[in-house]
Amino acid sequence: MDATTEDRLLDGRVTLRQPARGYRAGLDAALLAAACDAKAGERVLEAGCGAGGALLAAAVRRPETRFTGVERDPAALRLARENIALNGLGDRVEAAEGDVAVRFSGLGLEPFDAAFSNPPFFDDAGALRGPAPERRAAWMADDGLAAWIGFLSKAVREGGTITLIHRADRLADILALLGDKSGSVQIRPIHPFADEPAKRVIVRAVKTGKAPLKLLPPLVLHDRGGEKHRPEVEAILRGEAALPWG
Repeated sequence: MDATTEDRLLDGRVTLRQPARGYRAGLDAALLAAACDAKAGERVLEAGCGAGGALLAAAVRRPETRFTGVERDPAALRLARENIALNGLGDRVEAAEGDVAVRFSGLGLEPFDAAFSNPPFFDDAGALRGPAPERRAAWMADDGLAAWIGFLSKAVREGGTITLIHRADRLADILALLGDKSGSVQIRPIHPFADEPAKRVIVRAVKTGKAPLKLLPPLVLHDRGGEKHRPEVEAILRGEAALPWG
């Protein structure tokens, strides 16, 4: 088995074993988990859960909600299942084999109340220079962003929510792919500094939602010359705060 590290998330409330090389859960996963606002008793799906960083963080944040992660990579799936057991969450969190390139109906699962994902950021091999083999699956969407958003859309019931974090420069594509079957779209830009353009966006949509698009106040990660993250971001990383949807 490839080398792994054992890390702590949410101020130590989550223990995560993940590859020492390759994709490792970081800030994007933490923000995605903080954006999950599922209610008690609801069922939530994560597409492409990897070793379970966002999945487990969201589950710990929402102790009365059930979670299912879907992952196609066998090694990552094994780690996700190990991490679920390691954190004592097997009664309400599971990880299943699955690929967004395959129709959601092929998984044999009932539609969920919510679905979230951190899709690979690139679907054009020419846009990314030589990713290491162990990082390729996390960075390259072999079937394109359309496959990920199509899968998420099919995975939720009418009125269910779809949440994803992605590159800010793909926002127009995300909105186009959500199309007219998902509405009530809310967008939260993520800026590295207040005076720099957003590098990430978190987008939340409601299947068959009808409310107008809403652009929310941005989350700014750093102050010039300040600590590693702004206090409000540190609170999110520690699990003391969420990313609310207004």
